[in-house]
Amino acid sequence: MVRRALEEAVHEALKEMGLDLRLKVAKAPKDKPGDYGVPLFALAKELKKPPQAIAEELKGRLRLPPFVEEAIPVGGYLNFRLSTEALLKEALKERKPFPKREGLVLIEHTSVNPNKELHVGHLRNIALGDALARILAYAGREVLVLNYIDDTGRQAAETLFALRHYGLTWDGKEKYDHFAGRAYVRLHQDPEYERLQPAIEEVLHALERGELREEVNRILLAQMATMHALNAHYDLLVWESDIVRAGLLGKALELLEKSPHVFRPTEGKYAGALVMDASPFIPGLEDPYFVLVRSGGAATYYAKDIAFQFWKMGLLEGLRFRPYENPYYPGLRTSAPEGEAYTPKARETINVIDVRQSHPQALVRAALALVGHPELAQGAFHLAYETVLLEGKQMSGRKGLAVSVDEVLEEARKRALAIVEEKNPGHPNKEEAARMVALGAIRFAMVKTEPKKQIDFRYAEALSFEGDTGPYLQYAHARAHSILRKAEAWGSPDLAQATPYERELALALLDFEEAVLEAAEEKTPHVLAQYLLDLAAAWNAYYNAKEGDRPATPVLTAPPGLRELRLELVRSLKETLRTGLGLLGLPAPEVM
Repeated sequence: MVRRALEEAVHEALKEMGLDLRLKVAKAPKDKPGDYGVPLFALAKELKKPPQAIAEELKGRLRLPPFVEEAIPVGGYLNFRLSTEALLKEALKERKPFPKREGLVLIEHTSVNPNKELHVGHLRNIALGDALARILAYAGREVLVLNYIDDTGRQAAETLFALRHYGLTWDGKEKYDHFAGRAYVRLHQDPEYERLQPAIEEVLHALERGELREEVNRILLAQMATMHALNAHYDLLVWESDIVRAGLLGKALELLEKSPHVFRPTEGKYAGALVMDASPFIPGLEDPYFVLVRSGGAATYYAKDIAFQFWKMGLLEGLRFRPYENPYYPGLRTSAPEGEAYTPKARETINVIDVRQSHPQALVRAALALVGHPELAQGAFHLAYETVLLEGKQMSGRKGLAVSVDEVLEEARKRALAIVEEKNPGHPNKEEAARMVALGAIRFAMVKTEPKKQIDFRYAEALSFEGDTGPYLQYAHARAHSILRKAEAWGSPDLAQATPYERELALALLDFEEAVLEAAEEKTPHVLAQYLLDLAAAWNAYYNAKEGDRPATPVLTAPPGLRELRLELVRSLKETLRTGLGLLGLPAPEVM
C-alpha cells in the first residue's frame, strides 16, 4: 500500500532527526507537483527550523520506496511523485481481502424490540452495523454478528397482551409484524391503558419465564424477512429470557460487588440499593452513583447491559446455542436452554446503538475497568449514530407516526422501476434492477454520512443517478461492465503508452485498500463510501474526457497496446467498485 509505505519511510527519517512521529500522507493538490505529500508545519517549533528547511533535510534522509520517482520539497510540504509504471502495476493488481489477524470482534446491531415492524429509524443501525462487519472481515478480522432479542421487555409484553385483549386474529393479508404493530399502537391510544397495567405485568412475567417464546418468535420471523431484504447478515441471536435463565445478571453482580466502588449505602436517596461509583472512570459527573439494583430488588437496565457485555468478552459463561430454524439465514444460531455451551470471548466489541445511549455505554466500559479489565474496557466501542428523518419528519413507533422499512423499500422500488423503464426500456430484467437500485439507494444513504450527523432521507435525492448516491455508484459499475462485455477478450497492455488520463485514473484506484483500512480502524463505513464516490467521479471524468470536440480516452477503438491498457484499467475499476459496493452491502448490477 503506497501511502502507508510512504508514511513508514517518513517515520524512519524523522527518527533519525530525533522525532518519533508518524505523519499522515495525503493526496497532493492538483496544482502542486507530485502525487502524494506530507505537511511539515507542525514540526517547525520542535525542530526550530522553517518547514521548507525541514522538507529539504527530510528529503536527504529518506530511503525512498522503489515505486517513488522523486521527492519534491514544496513550501512546507514534502511531495512524492510515483513512477508511472509502478503506479499502473499497482492499480491493475487483483483486489484481495487482507490476511487474517487473531482476535474476535463481536458486533451487535439491529436488536429491534420484537413487537412490531422495523421502522425507518432502524435502517441506519442495520446499514452501519452490517457494512462495518463486512469491512472488518475484509480487513482481516474474525467477525461475529449478534442480534439481541429483548423478549422479556415491556414492548413485547404490550404487543402480546394487545393481540389477546382485543381478540385479534391474523388473516394473512399483511406481514405479521405489521399486524402485531397495529395492536401495539392501538393499546397506547386506548383510554384504558393505565387500568390495563396489572394484566400487562402478568404477560411480562410469563415472558420472563420463557413461556411465550413462540409468540415472540412469530413476530421476529416477520422482522427477519425485512432484515433479509436489506441484505443484512447475522451469526447469533441472543434472547434476553435465556440470559435471565442462565443467571448472568447474578454472576455479573457477584463480580462487581468485589470492587470497592460497588456498595449499598445505608442512608440517603440510594439507601438499600446496590450502586456503582463511576467517578474513577468517568470524570466530571455531577452525580457519580449509578443504581445497579434498586432497594426493592429490581435490576436496572444498566446492570443488564453490563452482564451481557461481561458474557461477550468472556468474563461470564452460561449461554447455550443451537441452529435457528428460519427460511432466511441457513447458518444462524440462537440461544436456547437445550443448546451447546458457547462464550465468544471477544477482545473487541462494537455496539451499534444511537447516540442517546452514550451514557449507558460509558457505564458498561467503566464496569469492565472496575472489575480489573481496563484492556477490555478499551476494546468496548460504541458506534453511536444520530437519528434519521424521513422527508424531514421525525418518527415515533409508539405514536404510530413511524414509516416501516418495508414501506420505504417498496416505495423506493416503485420509483427505481420508473427510472429504469425511462432510462433503459429494453432492460432484460427491470424488476430485479429496480430492487437492486432501491436497496443501493437506501443503504448508501444510511452509510455515506458520518454517524454523528443526522440524516434526512429523501427518495428523490437517494434514487438519483447523479451526485453522492448509491445508484450513481451502481451506474458507474454498470457502465464499466458494458465496455468489458463489448470487448469480450484482449491481450497484454503496453504500460509505456499510458497518457496522463490513465495515470489519473490509476491514482484513484490506488487508495482502495487505504480506504478499507481507515474505515476499519475508525469503525465508520462513511470513509469507504466517500472513497467510492471519489473513484466514480474519477471514472466519469476519464470516460467523458475530451480533447477539442473528440473523446480523449476511447477504450474499444484505442490503438493496440493502449486499448489493452485501458481495458485493464476499466476491469480494475469495475472490480474495485464491485468489491467496495459489496463491503457496504450494496448490489452491483451489471445492467441498469
